[in-house]
Amino acid sequence: MSGSQLSFFRAVQAVLWSFIGIRKNSDGQEDMAKLNPFHVVVVGICLAMIFVLGLIALVNWVVAQPITL
Repeated sequence: MSGSQLSFFRAVQAVLWSFIGIRKNSDGQEDMAKLNPFHVVVVGICLAMIFVLGLIALVNWVVAQPITL
């Protein structure tokens, strides 16, 4: 893997950790120093869109289920 691919995958990892919200402050500072901000922004937007689309799909699936009592 090249350096830019590795940086991109580290950005994915950093964004996923930030979505969960359990990350040491020192690790976050290290990521800010080493990662390309463009990668972090692109990954954050893409993952947020996937999350929202997944929620929409889940709601549509639940609403489409027949009601049985």
